[in-house]
Amino acid sequence: MAALAHTLALLTMLMATKAIELKPLIIEQITGCRSAPSKDLPPLKRPEFQQNPLFAQVWAKATDEWQRRGPPESPLSPEQAIAIMAYMMKDMYKEFNAALRMAGHSTREHQDNFHFKMLHVLLTEALAVLRDAQKWNCKELLHQVCGVQFKAKRGDTVHFGEFTSMSLNETTGNCSGKETLLQVYTCEGADISSFSDNSQNWGVLIPPFEIFEVTKVTETGDKAVIQLHSAGTDNDGGCDDLPDDTTGGSISMAPFHLGGFLLASTALAMTTGIL
Repeated sequence: MAALAHTLALLTMLMATKAIELKPLIIEQITGCRSAPSKDLPPLKRPEFQQNPLFAQVWAKATDEWQRRGPPESPLSPEQAIAIMAYMMKDMYKEFNAALRMAGHSTREHQDNFHFKMLHVLLTEALAVLRDAQKWNCKELLHQVCGVQFKAKRGDTVHFGEFTSMSLNETTGNCSGKETLLQVYTCEGADISSFSDNSQNWGVLIPPFEIFEVTKVTETGDKAVIQLHSAGTDNDGGCDDLPDDTTGGSISMAPFHLGGFLLASTALAMTTGIL
């Protein structure tokens, strides 16, 4: 708790001099991967494990955990389930999302330096399967951020640029200072809480390629309430992750980070020992 307080104190000081804005989308050419079958993934596994030791270690740990629990009642394939469990492990989702944001800067960066392609494809595929199995009819989620007041304009089109988890039962309290309350209406997320070991409050995982329209912004003092309504997806799945993929071109948005400055500040806090 003390570490969190230090981090929020740092963020409050930073936010006092720099506004955070929800940035409009920038259109780029990229190839989608939602329809990529898992059978095409083996060529990625060995080189990615070699290039990314953390991924290899976490994958092995998630596989052991999946085997220890026994196959859950799930529509997912073993690899899809293991991918979700690997993603949820400590430090993995942070490392993966940081790499995903960096990979969105350019096609070259994605092709040469993004060594989570297998995990990206499996997570994308797993969310689609879970949505169908859960008979997903879109859900409205609340997400409170203390220490930050995001700026946005009605009519803006944005997306998160990373896999983003939001609780199904978010409770809001009183923030000291700046505050943003996000009301997110998502149609592309899926509930992954059944794969959790309950050590963290996992709920709905929203994919990076879901587009949101800013439908309402209310600012009262240091508090902002921003409504984001799903406006579909930017392409067939948001990644170009298979070798020799020939699924054709589609459009994708440059990575928008709802808390881009917040995430950078948190990373700074971690590297300086505040966290």
